[in-house]
Amino acid sequence: MASMTLPAAAWRTRAGLDRLIDALDGANGMARWVGGAVRDSLLGLPVADIDLATRFAPEEVVRRLEAAGIKAVPTGIAHGTVTAVSEGTVVEVTTLRRDVATDGRHAVVAFSDDWREDAARRDFTMNALYADPLTGALFDWFGGLDDLAARRVRFIGDPYRRIAEDHLRILRFFRFHARFGDTVDAAGLEACVARANDLMALSRERIAAELLKLLVAPGAVPVVALMVSRGIFRPVLPEIDAGGVTRLTALVGREAAAGVAPDAIRRLASLVAPEAAEGVGARLKLSNSDRKRLIQSTAGGGGEGARALGYRVGLESAIDRLLLAGEDLHDLIGWQRPSLPIGGGALVARGLAKGPDVARTLRAIEDRWIAEDFPAADRVAAIADEEVAQALRSRRNA
Repeated sequence: MASMTLPAAAWRTRAGLDRLIDALDGANGMARWVGGAVRDSLLGLPVADIDLATRFAPEEVVRRLEAAGIKAVPTGIAHGTVTAVSEGTVVEVTTLRRDVATDGRHAVVAFSDDWREDAARRDFTMNALYADPLTGALFDWFGGLDDLAARRVRFIGDPYRRIAEDHLRILRFFRFHARFGDTVDAAGLEACVARANDLMALSRERIAAELLKLLVAPGAVPVVALMVSRGIFRPVLPEIDAGGVTRLTALVGREAAAGVAPDAIRRLASLVAPEAAEGVGARLKLSNSDRKRLIQSTAGGGGEGARALGYRVGLESAIDRLLLAGEDLHDLIGWQRPSLPIGGGALVARGLAKGPDVARTLRAIEDRWIAEDFPAADRVAAIADEEVAQALRSRRNA
């Protein structure tokens, strides 16, 4: 990669960073930016999370931050991570580490003062880039800059060993490729295929978190297709097959055509057959609201029309269902769900007795109001007059 220094990205001037760097002696090489902030800055992408690696032990990090008037939250202090809040800017500060023991799900770490040793335990070369916080000088021990230039997601060292340390790296390999990749690293791909059964040892929550992030990445369609063709999903989500890839491809095209933002739950709904949605939602331990949405998304479009569907099931669910069914949702763009401009009291005032007749008549009025595309209050009043008159006639003739 041509640039050997970190670009002057906007995040580097956030309030409180100078103070933080000073507290952790960045001028003398005791702290460096690392990970996503470095990677994304080099790619010209916006940076969300900021990570700082340091040679100081966690307790010394806390002491130095507090001495500088910076809030220190021991979010993961056993693993060396302290969250620093400096003038409102949040930074994850982590002591250099090396793995002592791993079992594919958890790691036991020891703290270190060796930058290369810390880099060696990370997953991919593009995530093991460090930068001096003052000069922007880059540190790259494993060819991460070249891989970033080639848009190639590559494991550090032996892919099989990296996967054995943390099985989630199989899914991370594909997620990062869907976000950043161009050239597929053959050695990494073959290792992921060979070790796909290791995914069964992971918690379903971790699998769900990675999958949902992958599904909204720019390269989601070709990467999911690759994962299906190579059997990656088979051990944990056998419901995702070639038919799901076809549906996902169609959905992504419809989202783009309608100007609707990608959505992970909607895209997951496209990947599984309707009858499998409930089981998949439960197995992935999705939240109750996401499970409900996953199931409802596959219920088909709206025979009454887009706005009628939007009124009855809510805007979000209606958009999901129409996109998945391949129906037009133009009428929902920019539309706000209205409220029926009449209530039971107005029907009683027209002569209906309180009770079931009011509820039944109100539903009839609402159905006509929906069918007429939500006319204004004067039209609703006229509909109410007609429906109340009909109800009173029915009562007399009963």
